[in-house]
Amino acid sequence: MTVTDLLGWAGSALLVYSLLQARVLRFRLLNLAASLVLVVFNAVIAVWPMVAMNVVIAVINVWHTARLLRTRHDDLHYEVVPITADEPYLRHVVDRHRADIERFNPDLDLAGHLAAPGAGALAFLVLADGETVGVVLAHPTGTPGEAQVDLDYVLPRFRDFTPGEFVYRAGGPFSRSGVHRVLAPPRMLGAERYLRDVGFRPDGGALVLELSAGPGLAAGPGAPAAR
Repeated sequence: MTVTDLLGWAGSALLVYSLLQARVLRFRLLNLAASLVLVVFNAVIAVWPMVAMNVVIAVINVWHTARLLRTRHDDLHYEVVPITADEPYLRHVVDRHRADIERFNPDLDLAGHLAAPGAGALAFLVLADGETVGVVLAHPTGTPGEAQVDLDYVLPRFRDFTPGEFVYRAGGPFSRSGVHRVLAPPRMLGAERYLRDVGFRPDGGALVLELSAGPGLAAGPGAPAAR
């Protein structure tokens, strides 16, 4: 087998692998890499229609990737909608993704939380261009102005991003609900990198998000003073 053959097989395999990706950004990047490899392969064997097709595919992937990266911290692209914890639509979203949620949160009594959310329970839906991409559930701890996260779930397609940042920003939905201090549950400590990215900081063995600095210091990308 020649180097040219290997290049063609590698490009084809990468193309097929890209189509298996659930995460939208990962799909675009892998598909872009595959199309570039196939551009070179088809140019070497002088199959110019395939060269042209893969060039177009590469350009499309570059455009979509740039858009995804450009809007990942954009308030005009993402929005957070407060919702009551017993809302049927929330139950629908959770039920639809229950197996995936429970895979990452095996100790969470999700059915019990939704059946009897308790006084002051908080629920937020994260939307991207109107599509639901994440759910955050929390409950008051009993300390005034303090809440603990019960669930922070992002749909697989959007896990290359941090849409939860729009929930945790100072002046955001937690602050508007009267919460100024947010605790991450112990089972979320394995996601410390993500929690730090959205503004949580270590405090006595726990990860805590302080929102008392005011709306001028948003906890998340684009607000360096809070990171």
